Order: sequence, then structure tokens, then C-alpha cells
Amino acid sequence: MRLIAATESLVVEGRSFEGFPLLVRRGEPVEPAQTFLWEHLTRSGRRSDPKTWEKYGRALYDFMAFCEANAADWRARARPGMPSAVHWYRDWSRGTVGNAPSTVNARLRLICAFYEWCVAHRHVDELPFDFEQIRSGRPAGLLEHLKRDDDRIKRPDLLLIEPRKLPKLLHRDQVATCLSELTNETHRLMFALMVRTGLRHEECTSFPLAYVFDPDKRASTRDKRLLRVHLSPKDMDLKFSKPRAIDIPADLMSDLWWYAVRGRPKRARMVNPSELFVSAKGGRFRPSSVTSLFEALQARVGFHVRPHMLRHTYATYTLMALRQSQYRGDPLLYVRDRLGHRSVSSTTVYLQLIDQLATELLQSHEHELAKLFAGVEE
Repeated sequence: MRLIAATESLVVEGRSFEGFPLLVRRGEPVEPAQTFLWEHLTRSGRRSDPKTWEKYGRALYDFMAFCEANAADWRARARPGMPSAVHWYRDWSRGTVGNAPSTVNARLRLICAFYEWCVAHRHVDELPFDFEQIRSGRPAGLLEHLKRDDDRIKRPDLLLIEPRKLPKLLHRDQVATCLSELTNETHRLMFALMVRTGLRHEECTSFPLAYVFDPDKRASTRDKRLLRVHLSPKDMDLKFSKPRAIDIPADLMSDLWWYAVRGRPKRARMVNPSELFVSAKGGRFRPSSVTSLFEALQARVGFHVRPHMLRHTYATYTLMALRQSQYRGDPLLYVRDRLGHRSVSSTTVYLQLIDQLATELLQSHEHELAKLFAGVEE
């Protein structure tokens, strides 16, 4: 069994499904898993983003390959006192492989959805798991594959208990250390753009050259500390292809402008992509290049640093600065909109992070953080 990504030749009703996960055995699709994936990923707006396809395909492939390697019949009813194939897979994933409970549960949710689909289409007679009632304070729709009744939700009983984890972020001095270690102008500006606006790394690497301007040359932006920039999925990679607006500090926009005028042409003289940031060869940054960049940076600074931590850093400190300022709007909604979260509930985790950070640490960095993250106007 193999998991491969479809090429651009997979076209359905005029739309290319390049990158769609294909489960193949001896040149034939693995059924009914492949049909489930097609229906599950193409009929829901939340799952129709090609950036998420590989994750779903990998989860189902991992389960089906496990069953194949261990001669476990995923269709068979479990014998009394014995685990089903999916329970066996869960325990193997957690115990033998050592995957985190959150990783195991993410895959199990898809597998449970697959089993429910199989029951509905009569590929199996019954589900190999039961449901349990748990209490949840989160609004309906946030947890996929969960059924809600007032403040109680029903979820598969085979899911693992997940210890509550807060996002990891960088402190101000760590941000400064990273910036000082990034002697490459392109890398330093990419880092600065992510940590000061909350952009994801794929959004940063696809950030359009056309969005950059000289703020001193425009009367409407000359005296502003933050410059509103509207992001469009027509111009760059945005999760769920959802447009949103970010606020870029004026000094950072000036740095980006001078990079576009002076630094970028040195790299883009042979290839002139539409993206602002170009690699040493003049082309667009690949995801593997960003990963390598941060691995090298982490080795130099001696502490953990990954692209998504910059997004958490921006969100936490911006929210904290707004709560301490005279901002007349809702800080939580402001951060939600800048990050492009679907629900404000996804943003509330940063409130918990603020509360758990040491008070003396926040106070000691208050002045520096205000300079770095403040300046938001209603």
C-alpha cells in the first residue's frame, strides 16, 4: 500500500485536485477508504483546503497500513475481551510509536468518521467503539466529530485523555537574540514579518511584492505607526483561502521597502517571482527551506524556535499590550481578526497563556513589548 499525491492531471469538473491523497495498492485504489476520503474532503468547506489534504490522507493511510502489516481485519468485529483493530492501532500509536495523545486523537477522529461512513454505506455492520458523554465549555462546532447536547458532548470512547498544552512562544530577549543571529537580510526580515504580524510561514514566503510600499511617500500613512494591509488568497497562500487584514508597523514596512528596492534585485536578477522574499537562487522559498532555516537558527541560539512560535508570540504579546493600553475596541477580536481565526474561541487560549506567564516577567518587559507590539489604533 502506498500514499501518493495526485498530480495536476486529476481534474474534476474543471477543477484541479493536485495534491489530493491517493491510497493505492498494486496500482488500484484502496476501497472503500479512497471513496471516503474523496467525499470527506471535497464536500466540506473546512476540509476543502488542499493544504490540509495530506494530513487527512496520512491519518487514514497510517491506520490502513497498520492493519495490513499486522494482518488485522479492520472490518471484523472484535472478539469478546479482545481489542478491535482501531483500539489496537491506538495503543500501538501511543505506546510503541510514542505519538503524543493529541496526534493520536487527531488521527482517531478521522478514523471514527471513516467507520461511521462505512456503517452508513453498509461496508461494516457496527461501530467498533462506543460514545461517552463529557462536559464541555466550548461552543458547538469547535471539536470536529463531536455531537453536542446543551453543555455536554458525545465523543468516541477510544480517544485518549489529552493533557492541556498552551502554545509555546518566545520572550522578548529571545526575539532579540534570533534577530541578531539572522545576519542574512532576507531571513531576518522574514522572521520580523512573522513575529510582528502573526503571519504563518507559508503566508510569509508567499507575501506579494506588490503589497510593499514606502510609507514616507504616502500622505495617508506618513504619520501612522501601523499600516493596514489587506491579504487576498488571489495574491498569496492563505489558510482556507480566507482573506484578512494585518497591521504592519511602519518601520518594518520601510525595511521591507528598502529590501525590495536594494536587496531583493540582487537575488531576483535571474528569476523575478511575484513574492517579496526570494531564495539565494532567486526563486520562491520552499517549506523545506523554511524548516532548514529555523533548524539552523535553533542550533545557533540554543533554545527551541519554530515558525509557528512567532505567530504565538505576536498573538500573546499583542493581546497583552492591548489589554494594558487605552484601546477602545475588544482586544480579543482584534487579535482574532489579525490571525484569521474562524472563531474567537481559538484566540482565547492566549488569554490563558498571559495568565500563566510570570507576572514579574511581563512587568520587566512591559516597556520593550510596548515598543515592539503596541500602537494599535481603533
